Amino acid sequence: MRLLFLFVVSLLAQSATSIAHAGDVAELEILGFTKDGSVFAFEEYGVQDGSGFPYANRYYIDTNDDSFLMGTPIRVRIDDENATLEAARLEARQKGEAIVKQAELTANKGITAGFNPVTELSADPHRMAVNPRPIFSPVDQPLEFRLDEIGMNNTEGCESQGEINGFRLLRIEAQDGGTTKLLQEDKSIPKSRGCPNGYRIGAVQTFSMDSLSFYAVLISVRQYGFEGPNFRWIAVTGRL
Repeated sequence: MRLLFLFVVSLLAQSATSIAHAGDVAELEILGFTKDGSVFAFEEYGVQDGSGFPYANRYYIDTNDDSFLMGTPIRVRIDDENATLEAARLEARQKGEAIVKQAELTANKGITAGFNPVTELSADPHRMAVNPRPIFSPVDQPLEFRLDEIGMNNTEGCESQGEINGFRLLRIEAQDGGTTKLLQEDKSIPKSRGCPNGYRIGAVQTFSMDSLSFYAVLISVRQYGFEGPNFRWIAVTGRL
């Protein structure tokens, strides 16, 4: 009986530990591009750890210079633990209609050429190489991206949040013999990103008109959370 009791206590302790460190992993919804490819949009949504408040954030990015459109990002959080996630998402979607119509994004979603969720254990979190379109034999050069983390432990306000990192994102130019093109390199961490501990490449979305034209690299950001690691999403966009 004593052994059985100890076994049950151990299971309960493990269960309590897993619950205590559940964290908050935002779901990613790739919304798509405008019909000319000039804007890329995505949504992240979930239930905030600790408070239990539902949230939905929408990001609209100018692919010409990788900047947010005026009036975005759209951030909705309903400060009521009884509120539904669907209500938060609907409010964010309604606000987004004034930026770009949902119907246009849906009609021009593009191709998810690569996807690695934060639960993926076997893939390289800092490298993704894809055939940008589902054409076989491929008619496009491969798209390859690599991410390096940059230590930034001196970030103000993040002193108690563990190891703090920015990132550098490179594109590997296969047609030029593997030369690299710098897409982004943090010199400091924007306040909107909070206190990031680490990053991984989560997805590559491509968009074609007459030929392959635009891409977006979705990057998951790991942060120190109330109940465990939190994950949020950012994107780096560009033209080919």
